[in-house]
Amino acid sequence: MRKANEILRELLKLRGISSNEDISEFLSEMPKRTYDPFLLLNMKAGVDLILSEAKAGTKICVYGDYDADGVTSVCIMLRMLGNLTDNLIHYIPSRFDEGYGLNSEAVRKLAEEGVGLLITVDCGSVSCSEVELAKELGMKVIVTDHHSIDDVKADCILINPRQSECKYPFKGLAGCGVAFKMAQAIQQTAGLPKAALNDLLDLVAVGTVGDVMPLVDENRTMVKYGLNKINAASRISMKKLAEGISIKWVTSENIAFGIAPHINAAGRIADAEEAVKLFMTEDLDIIERQVDKLIEYNGMRKQYQESAYKKGSDIIERDFADKDFMLLRMDDIHEGIAGIVAGKLKDMYNRPTAIVTPTKEGFLKGTGRSIENVDIYALLKRNSALFEKFGGHRSACGFTVREELEDELRDSLNREIESLKGDDPDIFHREIKWDMEIRPDEVSEELVKDIERMGPFGEMNPRPCFVIRNVIIANVRFMGNDMTHARFTGISQEGGRIECVLFKRAQEYKDILSCPERSADIKGNLELQVWKGIKKLQFIVEEIIS
Repeated sequence: MRKANEILRELLKLRGISSNEDISEFLSEMPKRTYDPFLLLNMKAGVDLILSEAKAGTKICVYGDYDADGVTSVCIMLRMLGNLTDNLIHYIPSRFDEGYGLNSEAVRKLAEEGVGLLITVDCGSVSCSEVELAKELGMKVIVTDHHSIDDVKADCILINPRQSECKYPFKGLAGCGVAFKMAQAIQQTAGLPKAALNDLLDLVAVGTVGDVMPLVDENRTMVKYGLNKINAASRISMKKLAEGISIKWVTSENIAFGIAPHINAAGRIADAEEAVKLFMTEDLDIIERQVDKLIEYNGMRKQYQESAYKKGSDIIERDFADKDFMLLRMDDIHEGIAGIVAGKLKDMYNRPTAIVTPTKEGFLKGTGRSIENVDIYALLKRNSALFEKFGGHRSACGFTVREELEDELRDSLNREIESLKGDDPDIFHREIKWDMEIRPDEVSEELVKDIERMGPFGEMNPRPCFVIRNVIIANVRFMGNDMTHARFTGISQEGGRIECVLFKRAQEYKDILSCPERSADIKGNLELQVWKGIKKLQFIVEEIIS
């Protein structure tokens, strides 16, 4: 039987963390891994321009995006620049009327309003024509971004760690991470108090986790300090949002599944400006009003999502039983939740899925999500002639296509998958993975506390997942109005016992759970539940493998 510290070391080794120095840094409450912001290509030029334009009284606009990363990026930049100038505005395009990134109409509007310096956050790297237009209209332009760049990029002061010429040691910053590094460079150059920078770390944590960026390296450092800041209740708006959605102690996981979705809901259902208002005010009445709005928007988002998911499932069952790429036409879906629904359908059917909705006359706007073994962006790139525009990465995409090309696109994408299946017949095989096997008698409160030290959990640092072999499933109790949850006792061959909880999937495993003394492998993670001061160790079951 292994001790808790031995299991912890094994888990760390599985993640490539084995030296005492690396272990100490990874588990530290005060990690030190961070980098000089001036290692980012063009950072000095960007900071020098900002300081000179602020001193000259130039009107500055921060231009962002409508998701959690974009909103927090805007707030980070506004709060830092607010130390230098009052001649400051911001702009976030409408998801519905304008779409992602810089657009010509917005650029012209900002020029008419007298903007002299345009700073983008979380967008702009490939907005070549829009940047040229801004320059023609008399604006100076700084682009800060983190998205992938191909050969063509905007001709301006471009700060993006993914540029091939950029020597910054860590390429995984979120948009808010790049904005924070610029804020750090401004703070250092302008001699501003360190507190002006540290006060932004909670926003970095929310944006980084919300954008599903890797929680390793410098991101881990910033998110750890950011979580400490949130839980110290240093920003009243963040505290009130957490309280409003019944979060007592904020972790990366409840940012991902609670705080970030509420911020995203503003941009999905109404206007991302409602989230910016929340984080840019100190007025308690406004804060409470904005929190109520975000909660309302998220409730609407859930309703729209559930309805659209059911409709999407019905379409798939009716029309896509023999299709490997599911391109669904859904005219009445709320555009703001199309991507979420595509993702959930992809998870349910284990097939790459895209949803198209009509926009202006003659065009369809699409959003897609893919499975692990299919690079959806590569599929689109091979069919680039069919699109008006497209973008994305391996697991997600967006595109615009002419309505008359819908069937041709659907057929072509399915032929692409057929070709991939020819090369790899197991492309749709869903592999069940875990970190290590564990025995019930190895589970202890000390082990669970050690595992928590491995957080914050998220992309590239998931919560450790275990499998317990050959447990007898006993004392089964189904729970919930529709009996979709279950509790049971897992008894190992050696006689060790562990209390288990299975959420949402009890009906899926009903045959196993209803069979007395049935033996199976169970996969999941460990939790120390505290209820009315009583601590209870339990195994949160993700899969039952019979």
